Amino acid sequence: MLRVHALTIAIDGHPPLIEGLEVTVPAGELRLLQGPSGCGKSTLLAVIGGTADDAVRWSGTISLNGVDISHLPAEQRGVGLMFQDALLFPHMSVGDNLAFGLAARHRRDRAARVQAALVAAGLPGFAERDPASLSGGQAARVALMRTLLAEPEVLLMDEAFSALDPTLRQGFGMFVRDRIRDRHIPALLVSHDPADAGFADGEPISLTA
Repeated sequence: MLRVHALTIAIDGHPPLIEGLEVTVPAGELRLLQGPSGCGKSTLLAVIGGTADDAVRWSGTISLNGVDISHLPAEQRGVGLMFQDALLFPHMSVGDNLAFGLAARHRRDRAARVQAALVAAGLPGFAERDPASLSGGQAARVALMRTLLAEPEVLLMDEAFSALDPTLRQGFGMFVRDRIRDRHIPALLVSHDPADAGFADGEPISLTA
């Protein structure tokens, strides 16, 4: 479970973007975070993930599965991040991109885990493919599986679906939701598209500018 308690965020020299935010995302659920441009959605994800800029000032508590991660370095938080662009490494094959995400303890069974991830993504036989040859939907699925192979305890997505056309977006949204339920991890999606509420759990979390 991801819990954000009494979170206030401000940029140096500016009024708070977010004040006293309370958010709880149970394991296995995908919650949608919405709000107008400039309201602090991406900054909130950066604070949760531990990647916020030095100019960001914040207070409150961030806990994951009952453990306070508020002041841990990013690499120790167990947070998986996905963005609008798939950000696959262009000099690596699809299989090597997936292997890059593997948790260290699984390096010995690298090939088996890569193949299992490709099957789960509906891309068997794609291990040797060049990432440049993938469609937008295929690249998005590979990026998601690479993130999940690192075994994060929470998944944060910043406009991760916005580069896809409406048909691919819906299909990928359902694919993400199913993977989150399979892995039993909480997930938070920042999106400007109200249609994304269709594959999220519960009411959208709204931020105001």
